[in-house]
Amino acid sequence: MRVLAAMSGGVDSAVAAARAVAAGHDVTGVHLALAETPDALRSGSRGCCSKEDAGDARRAADVLGIPFYVWDFAGRFAEDVVDQFVEDYAAGRTPNPCLRCNEKIKFSALLDKALALGFDAVCTGHYARLEHGVLRRAVDPEKDQSYVLSVLTAEQLAHAMFPVGDTPKPAIRAEAAQRGLSVASKPDSHDICFIPTGDTAGFLAERLGERPGQLVDAASGEVLGEHAGVHGFTVGQRKGLGVHRPAPDGRPRYVLAIEPVSGTVRVGPADLLDVREIVGERPVWASGRAPDGPVECVAQVRAHSGLADAVAQLDGDELRVSLRAPLRGVAPGQAVALYRPDDSGDIVLGSATIRATDAPVSSG
Repeated sequence: MRVLAAMSGGVDSAVAAARAVAAGHDVTGVHLALAETPDALRSGSRGCCSKEDAGDARRAADVLGIPFYVWDFAGRFAEDVVDQFVEDYAAGRTPNPCLRCNEKIKFSALLDKALALGFDAVCTGHYARLEHGVLRRAVDPEKDQSYVLSVLTAEQLAHAMFPVGDTPKPAIRAEAAQRGLSVASKPDSHDICFIPTGDTAGFLAERLGERPGQLVDAASGEVLGEHAGVHGFTVGQRKGLGVHRPAPDGRPRYVLAIEPVSGTVRVGPADLLDVREIVGERPVWASGRAPDGPVECVAQVRAHSGLADAVAQLDGDELRVSLRAPLRGVAPGQAVALYRPDDSGDIVLGSATIRATDAPVSSG
C-alpha cells in the first residue's frame, strides 16, 4: 500500500512512519508547512511548524530511508483554522483548533491531495486506534486523541492510519531511541500550535482589537465591571474575569454566558453552569450511517474530560444529546463526541459541533 506519512517533526509521527515502513508499505514522508512565520523557532514544548520541526522531520525520514517533501499549506491553514478560530471567539464560541485542523487540513486538504497523487492512505502520529474502519480510543488514556478525530467521516477513516495508538507514550519514546530517531526525547507540543507564546487572549486582542462590553451578574443584573471584548472569555472560566469584589455569598463567579452582539458577559455561581441537554449541528457519524433512533452513549465535550452517560437522537439536521448527569463548562463551538457505552466504552460513534445548551443562563 502507498502511504503518505504526515511528519510533524515530533516523536509520535516519526514512529508512526517507522511502523508503516516496518509493515511493508511504500511510505513517503511529508511535512506540512502551516506557519505564516516559519523562521520562528520552537520554545520548548510551545509552537510548531518551524524550520526546526521541518529539519527534525527530514532527519527522521533520512533514518527511515524514505522520500521526504515539505508541502506549503500555510494559506489553507490560516483560512480554515486560524481565521475560523478568531471568528469563533469573536462570536462568543469556544473552538478547538486541533479538531478543526484534523477536519480541514490533515484529513481534507492533505488527504485529498494524497489520493489525487495515488496514495492509498495518510498515516499520522495521533493516539487513537483504527480497527476495520472502527475508530477507538488509544491504549494510553492520557494521550488519547480520539476526541479530536471524532469529526472524521467514514470515507476519511477508510484512508487513515494511526500506528501508535496501541502503545503507551513512554514505549513510543523508547522505540524511537532504538530506531535511532533523534526526536526520541523531543518535548511534546502543548497549547495551541499557532500561538507559541501561549497567550491566547493577547493573540485574539491583537487581531480583534478592543470591543468594550459589560460584566453582568446573571442573577441580579448588576453591572460588575467592564471588559475589552467577549473574545477574552469562555463559558466556565473562573480566573481573569476582572471582577474586583466577591459575590454576596462569597462563592466564586464563573462565566455563564457570552453575548457577542451586546458585548455582555454574564457571570454567576458554578451551579448555573450545569448542562443536561446539548444541541449539536453538523453531526458526523464514524460508520457513515446515521442511527434510526435514540442511541445510548457516553458524551464527551473536552479532549480529556467532560464525560457523561447520555442518550443522543437526531432532530432534523441537529443532534440532541440528553445527559444523565450534568456537565459544566459546556460552550457553543466545542464538539460533543459520542462513544459506545459497551464494556470497553472506547468506540467512537460520531460527533457534532455544540450550538446551544439548556444551561440556566445560556447565550445559545
